Amino acid sequence: MMKYKAIIIEDEKLARDLVKNYLLSFESIELIGEYEDGFSGLKAINELAPDVVFLDVQMPKLTGLELLELVDDPPHIIFTTAYDEYAINAFDLNAVDYLLKPFSKERFKKALDKVVGKITTNDTVNGVDELKTHVSSTSTLDKIVVKSNNNIHVIPIGDVTYIESEDDYVMIHTLNGKHLKHQTMKFYEEHLSKNMFIRIHRSYIININSINKIEKFGKDTYQVVLKSGEGLKVSRSRFQDLKKILNL
Repeated sequence: MMKYKAIIIEDEKLARDLVKNYLLSFESIELIGEYEDGFSGLKAINELAPDVVFLDVQMPKLTGLELLELVDDPPHIIFTTAYDEYAINAFDLNAVDYLLKPFSKERFKKALDKVVGKITTNDTVNGVDELKTHVSSTSTLDKIVVKSNNNIHVIPIGDVTYIESEDDYVMIHTLNGKHLKHQTMKFYEEHLSKNMFIRIHRSYIININSINKIEKFGKDTYQVVLKSGEGLKVSRSRFQDLKKILNL
C-alpha cells in the first residue's frame, strides 16, 4: 500500500492529539511529525516535504495563512479552523479542504479522502492562493511576514516607517532595517490601517507616526521628512490627503 507522509501544525495539544487519534484508522497515512508553532512547521514542510499538512489557521506569531506565504510549493493542506461562517464560505469557494473545530471522525475522513484522491490523481489545484486573497480582502494587517534567506522576520505594523515601490516588489522600511517582499503597493494601500498609513506618492506609503515635518521641495511641491532624517517626495495629488489626515 502506498504511504503518504503527513504532519500536523497546531498550537493546541488537544487538537493535535485528536488528529493523531483519527489518523490511526488510516493505514495509508504516515504521521512523520507534529509541531506547535508556525516557525517549526514551516521548517518541517521545507525539510520533510510532506504530502499532507493539517494546518491550524489561527496560531500566535505566525498564522497558517502567513506560513503558506513563505512556502514556494505548498503541499496538500487540510486547514483546522474555528473561523465563523463567513470565513468558512471562503474555504468552500476556493475548494480548500478544512475542518471546523470541533470536528467529528466522519468529517475528518471526508476531508482526508478528498485530499488523498487529489494526490492519487495528481491534482495539484489546492486553491491556497485564492483563499489567501479572499480572506485578506477584508482584513487589516497587524504585522508583515518576510522571508530573507533562511530567516523569517515578523514585523509589527507599528515598526514600519514606510513602504517603497521596487518594480514587482516592495521595500519594507522599519525602525531596525529594511526587507524586500514580493507584493504590490496596491495591496498595502488597501490593507494597512487608514488611520496610521497614507500613500503620499506612487512610490511611497508612510506611517504618519514616523513624520518629523513637512517642508517645501521646490516651487509647488513638498516632501515629508521622517524622524530618521529621510526625505520623501509628496505628489501634488496626494498633498491634500496628507494634510487632512494630519489635521493641517
